[in-house]
Amino acid sequence: MDGLVAQAQKGDRGAMDRLVCEHYARVYRFCARRVGEAAGQDAAQETFVTMVKSIGKYAGRSSFPTWLLGVANRTCMALARKRRLEPMPLEAWHDGGTDTESAAIDRVALAQALRSLSPEHREVVVMHEVEGLRYAEIAEILDVPEGTVKSRLHHAFLNMRKQLVGGGQ
Repeated sequence: MDGLVAQAQKGDRGAMDRLVCEHYARVYRFCARRVGEAAGQDAAQETFVTMVKSIGKYAGRSSFPTWLLGVANRTCMALARKRRLEPMPLEAWHDGGTDTESAAIDRVALAQALRSLSPEHREVVVMHEVEGLRYAEIAEILDVPEGTVKSRLHHAFLNMRKQLVGGGQ
């Protein structure tokens, strides 16, 4: 287990503060992609409040960032249910660089294909392709077997391919 995490588990406020500083940007991005930018700030803050309260439960079975994203995921799901929020649209995740017309059209088609997926399939695609998480990390965050993650990704990509190649037919 990470020394900083171990110090935080012993009640070291400085270690806790360093963990927040170290992981805030990633947790915020993760939350904002699920519940929007404004609610993402609330979700990120709530994630760290929960981290402080429950860091003693972290047993090191997964990496600390994976455990923390699991906390963030559950926080976002609860916040989305409470506020009836929609996930942030794929178009909003774009880095803001200039696109050719073709790339912009491709991005719109991809966003439509992604929206056509079930929430479970969309979530694993975003975690794997946008967040860059590995199957095992996604399984830990979603609390499902790794085989379920692979199956959801496989079916999501099949459905997206149908949407993109067949025009949604």
